[in-house]
Amino acid sequence: MTEHTNEIPVGEFESVSELLITSESLQLAFIVLIVGIIAIASIYKKFSHWVESQKFSYTRPHIAQFAKTALLPVFAIALVTSINVYAQAFELFDNDIDEQINANVKETFAKILNTINFVVIGYTVGKLIPIMLDKRSKSLLQHDDFQEWKEKRGFADDEGDFFHQVMEWVPPKKTPEGLTDSEFKEMLSTKEGRTKLEHYRTSKGTPIGTFRSLVKDPFKTWQKSERKKYEKYYYDCISGNNEAGRPLRPGVEPQEIFPLDTWREEKRENDYEPIVAGDKPPGFAEKKRQGLPKSLNQIIPTIVVATTIAAIVSWWGVDLFVLGTVVAGLGVGIGFALKETMENFFAYLMIRKDKIFIEGDRVEIDNYNGYIHKITSRVTYVRHALNESMAIFPTRQLVAAKVINFSKEIKYVPALVYVGVSYLNNAKQVAAILTKIGKRAMREIKDEKGNHIVVQNRCPYLDQNKPSCGCDKGVVIDLNQPKVRFVKFNDSSLDFKVWVYVRDYTMQFRVESAMNMMIQEEFAKHDIRIPWPIRTIYEGNEKREAEEISQKESERQETLREYGIGDVRLDE
Repeated sequence: MTEHTNEIPVGEFESVSELLITSESLQLAFIVLIVGIIAIASIYKKFSHWVESQKFSYTRPHIAQFAKTALLPVFAIALVTSINVYAQAFELFDNDIDEQINANVKETFAKILNTINFVVIGYTVGKLIPIMLDKRSKSLLQHDDFQEWKEKRGFADDEGDFFHQVMEWVPPKKTPEGLTDSEFKEMLSTKEGRTKLEHYRTSKGTPIGTFRSLVKDPFKTWQKSERKKYEKYYYDCISGNNEAGRPLRPGVEPQEIFPLDTWREEKRENDYEPIVAGDKPPGFAEKKRQGLPKSLNQIIPTIVVATTIAAIVSWWGVDLFVLGTVVAGLGVGIGFALKETMENFFAYLMIRKDKIFIEGDRVEIDNYNGYIHKITSRVTYVRHALNESMAIFPTRQLVAAKVINFSKEIKYVPALVYVGVSYLNNAKQVAAILTKIGKRAMREIKDEKGNHIVVQNRCPYLDQNKPSCGCDKGVVIDLNQPKVRFVKFNDSSLDFKVWVYVRDYTMQFRVESAMNMMIQEEFAKHDIRIPWPIRTIYEGNEKREAEEISQKESERQETLREYGIGDVRLDE
């Protein structure tokens, strides 16, 4: 390999080492260049800090980032170009040497300065492209936010009835399903009735009517409203009129104020609830996103700079084929030395490409149950479900390991409860009561935001002429809930199980706990007895117990008539 390296043609690099010896003026020019670049970098650092502390850096984050990225290269290019023009125009080169040599020296000097410019331009372009791509992706997300705003008929932090200042509901021409002609006409004749119709959903959960815009561009009008909300949020932060009780400072680390894009992202993650100024600790957004993998856009600067350097090396006369052969040889040697590292890297690429799992998925790997915390090209972190530990797996092992993903594609997770009742109870009546409990769970069990936890074909809020909370979104099959099954005749009990489907893996435990409490309540109400384990000869008075149980017969029969026994049919 040494022989091949020695054969690499260096082209015009031969004169570079001799160039500075030709003229003291050139040496001075290089000194001015180096000092100038250091000065520009120092000024840029202060300028960058100033930009970060200004309001427009929060209200227009992409423009501020673009300006910070582009300013330093502009001054650097201006400095290098000025020195180049000055050197060529004012004969800084040695006039005593041969004119041909002098011309070659001038050309090489100009080429060095142009090389610096090309590197700076390549680096700048590589940095600016991800900013522009990020801006585009954020703009697309705004369109999704706008659709959510329309679906929700406005956000909770809208000023007044802003939605109906922008959009007007137009009723359907025909009577919708579930209403009579007279009911429909009567509701259309009053303001309250039209409001109910606007939120009305058919038995399939679809809205009726259409919306007509009252402004020229509803999206831009909505954008202005959202920006106005952010302006108020920013003012509350810096004025001290916030939860922190003090003026928050822009441009500090850790970050005390959300920039506009982060503010939008926080709203998106919290179902578009209002963002309260100062209610989060400094650096909250950064810590929450700490360790998340970078976007593939972050590779763009490396690709652009590498391409620029390759082009420059070729421009200087270096044989890229020979250089590539040497690099390939070195790569093979390094590959053998870093075999496991390369296996981890390619395993990482496969996991990302096939989306075997992503950050946030609930998985089980080698009997370890938890959440994917972070995937890197070397190791993958899995956080225990009860936050008691963090498992670290070499990424290459996960490609061949048995991975159970509770979050991928199948979003329906059963919340399952087992219960045993006395042999003296009627099995049909027990099934009816458990069906009632399952239906209560579907209606009553909600999260902190009032959204139903159980996945349903039709959100219960629709029956109240309210917008769906989202529990029926993405349901493509008939879940036919709740499910009740008579499992078996146990030693001392009749065993049943009842279950409903919930939105994600963790919700099942909350629903199971709530359903257990409902079972205790309903069993007490209907005198359904849960027997103690029987290990001795029973000497009780069955006749007396049967008489006691018969006292609630009418209530149990009423429940049986109303709820049936779930999706099982037994003809009398």
